Amino acid sequence: MTRFGYTLMTEQSGPGQLVRDAVAAERVGFDFAVCSDHFTPWLSAQGHAPNAWAVLGAVAYATERMQLYSYVTCPTMRYHPAVVAQQAATVQLLSGGRFTLGVGSGENLNEHIIGAGWPTITRRQDMLREAIEIIRALFSGEPVSMRGDHFRVEMAKLWDCPDQPIGIGVALSGRYGIDTLATLADHLIAVAPDPGLVHAWHSARQAAGLAGGGRIVGQLPVCWDTDRQAAIARAHDQFRWFAGGWQVNAELPTPAGFAAATRYVRPEDVAAAIPCGPDLDPIIDAVDGYRRAGFTDIALIQIGGRHQDSFLAEAAEPLLAALRRGPADGR
Repeated sequence: MTRFGYTLMTEQSGPGQLVRDAVAAERVGFDFAVCSDHFTPWLSAQGHAPNAWAVLGAVAYATERMQLYSYVTCPTMRYHPAVVAQQAATVQLLSGGRFTLGVGSGENLNEHIIGAGWPTITRRQDMLREAIEIIRALFSGEPVSMRGDHFRVEMAKLWDCPDQPIGIGVALSGRYGIDTLATLADHLIAVAPDPGLVHAWHSARQAAGLAGGGRIVGQLPVCWDTDRQAAIARAHDQFRWFAGGWQVNAELPTPAGFAAATRYVRPEDVAAAIPCGPDLDPIIDAVDGYRRAGFTDIALIQIGGRHQDSFLAEAAEPLLAALRRGPADGR
């Protein structure tokens, strides 16, 4: 059964609004919420970047039913993996077992701030592999000492460790990541409805003798508004960075860099890639692409921080009802 989620996008809203939006999203029926973890917004027009873990703790305590994901945390540069393990364990306790730790190899935009340079993707994924191994060991609740190629842990122990296992989802976009990480994580997180990636994930896990492929979690930006032209303008202003694709987006270091890289992206280009306006059918069609690719969980991003109230009050319930009816009769 497909589950539908709501994105707490820290780049476009302050912490108080994110918590209020999470409560409203649960009330209208979203199955889960994902929370981005950025130090810097993609574009200055978005205007926010509160600490994701503080937000997740508050959301965990303010909600009752929704599953929660970090989407995604980079546990290799800004955060040491031992710190991520402690944060995840705490959110799991606050949420009563509703949390999944989503991790990835990061973006230069957020990780360059510590002044340690920006490694190649191969090195970043090797770091991520080692970080996941450390986090898994700490989730056992036992003391951990490890010395790897990238990290050291000396007699670390999680003193507040939940009884419920914490699932780990890993964000991947290519075959190297699949071969390295599919057997270490529980769930796949991907940025595009790529059936080949999903198939490779399942094949790698089956070859390793692992039971089940876990959740396949994707994310879809939308810009709902009663005025289509206003929606297109807002999506272009705040979300044209999305046109760069992962290989570009992972490398640029600042919002100014994203603004320069996307200066020739036109509003009509954004409208062709992102469902904009009051019509729900384009959203339903876009979600169906993820379903056909094998995704089990699809999180929507409503573009525009201050426009969450109208989306949640007017569009979310009929949209969720249509999505749950399925593609055959979703109109």
